[in-house]
Amino acid sequence: MTTDNIKARTRGRPRRFDPEDAIATARQLFHAHGYDAVSVSDVTTALGINPPSFYAAFGSKAGLYARVLDQYAATGAIPLAQLLRDDRPVAACLAAVLEEAARHYAADPNASGCMVVEGTRSNDRDARKAACDVSNAAEATIHAYIAIRHPEDAGRLTDFVSTTMSGLSAKARNGHGLDRLLATARLAGLALAQALPDETIR
Repeated sequence: MTTDNIKARTRGRPRRFDPEDAIATARQLFHAHGYDAVSVSDVTTALGINPPSFYAAFGSKAGLYARVLDQYAATGAIPLAQLLRDDRPVAACLAAVLEEAARHYAADPNASGCMVVEGTRSNDRDARKAACDVSNAAEATIHAYIAIRHPEDAGRLTDFVSTTMSGLSAKARNGHGLDRLLATARLAGLALAQALPDETIR
C-alpha cells in the first residue's frame, strides 16, 4: 500500500478521545460563555472531533451539558457536606457557604460565576431543566440542614441563601472581584446571624 493510499484512508478520521476529558473541556466552554452561546461546532472544534463522533458519544448538546453538570456537581461545586456541620451554629455554616461561593465564583476570571446558576437561565428547555435539577438538589440539602434545628425558618432562610448566591454569581459574571463578593457574602452572614440569634448547638 502506498503512502498516498494510507493518507486517503485516514484523512478525516476523527482522533480518539476520552469522554471524561471531553466533558472537562466542554465544561470550560459552557462555564466561560454560557450554554446558549456555545455551539456544537464550538465543542467539536475544541475537542478535535467531527460531529458524528460528538453525537455518538453524547447524543446532543443538551446531553453533553447534563454530563458536564454531573461532573461539576461532583468535582467543582461548593462542598455543602463539609460546610454544613452539626457542631457549629446554622447561621455560621450558612455564612461559610456564602463566603465559599464568593471564592468559587471569582476563582477563574475566564469562567466566573456559577455554571449551574447561570444555566438555570438558559433559553434551551432541556439545558434549563438539567441546571434547575442540580440547583434544586443543592437547595434541598440546605433546607434539610436548616430544618433539623430551625424547621420554622428553613424555607425563608433557604430562599435567602439561594437568592444571595444567585446575586453573587451574577455580580461575578459582571466583573466583581473576590473582595467585593466577599464583602457582600459577609454582610449576608451578619443578616443570618441576626435571624438566628443565641443559637445553641446540639
